[in-house]
Amino acid sequence: MILSKISILNYKNIAQADLDLSPKMNCLIGQNGEGKTNVLDAIHFLALCKSSTTSVDSACIRHDEDFCVLQGDFEREDGMKEEIYLGMKRGQKKQLKRNKKPYKRLTEHIGLIPLVVVSPLDGLLIAGGSEERRRFLDVVISQTDHRYLEALVCYNKALQQRNALLKLEEPGPDPEVLGLWEEEMARHGQVIFEARQRYVEEFMPIFQRIYARISRERESVGLQYVSHAQRGPLLDIIRRDRQKDLVMGYSLHGVHKDELEMTLGGFPIKREGSQGQNKTYLIALKLAQFDFLRRTGSQTTPILLLDDLFDKLDAERVEQIVHLVAGDSFGQIFITDTNRDHLDQILTRMDSDYRLFHVQGGTISE
Repeated sequence: MILSKISILNYKNIAQADLDLSPKMNCLIGQNGEGKTNVLDAIHFLALCKSSTTSVDSACIRHDEDFCVLQGDFEREDGMKEEIYLGMKRGQKKQLKRNKKPYKRLTEHIGLIPLVVVSPLDGLLIAGGSEERRRFLDVVISQTDHRYLEALVCYNKALQQRNALLKLEEPGPDPEVLGLWEEEMARHGQVIFEARQRYVEEFMPIFQRIYARISRERESVGLQYVSHAQRGPLLDIIRRDRQKDLVMGYSLHGVHKDELEMTLGGFPIKREGSQGQNKTYLIALKLAQFDFLRRTGSQTTPILLLDDLFDKLDAERVEQIVHLVAGDSFGQIFITDTNRDHLDQILTRMDSDYRLFHVQGGTISE
């Protein structure tokens, strides 16, 4: 998938920008806080219907403005063109259109424009709670499997309803109604569990291969998927501690508690990894995610967003990443940096087209 042109109006600190883009490499240079990441985030919003940096849509509208508009002209490998429009007004639902036709449901859009982003926020995958690692699984699987996305929506609704019932004061919830929501959780949870398990099994060897290349095989890494659904029928697991759930007021068991254990040398990377090892681990995760999306889902090469890629990496690891991203396996790439030297390393290895943009105070110039 190629983004040939993007128009941005009142998005975060960008008042207005109309950018004609390279089908291969697009570099954004500027100091921190100038708006480089906001350009990448606008692309992320067009692809996945949400920001990568905030869960509050209205926070993306420029200060002192009432609305923002994003429009992207995309082109698939088969030459088919896609015009994606996103409009948001304060206090109203966002509007998303494909080729001037509104979507009935935003979930219909997910997967049309496959995308992978590497950013400083990825550090939460290691340092944050298990919800960050579940989100990592959800984002990539949802782009390849609409059944999974539907199951996720339905499971979360059932979980919300069950939790609301568990909080009821005496005499408490109707056991039959509670049982119905538990059945919904189990039915959709099984779909989620099986998809996550398949994904981790297929993803792991790709991830390990990429990490080994970047680290020159100096370290071994692993991923282990842990779920309550591995203990037996999910409905039994959810119901087993219903009395404890009633005391706590929320659901203690289910796929909303799944974990993805990340290891370095057989030990938790959260405890063992240096800053450089953690960054290498995260980059390898995201490049493996890219490879997975390229071979599955919409059968189109994802767009790759690399935000502040080289921070906390030694020269040798930077060299290996440069080799990787400058290769033919990748399609269109957007990369930000404060250091022109890093980008020049990549550009000198590439024979293909590139564009270089300077970002200052939300103003973008080529």
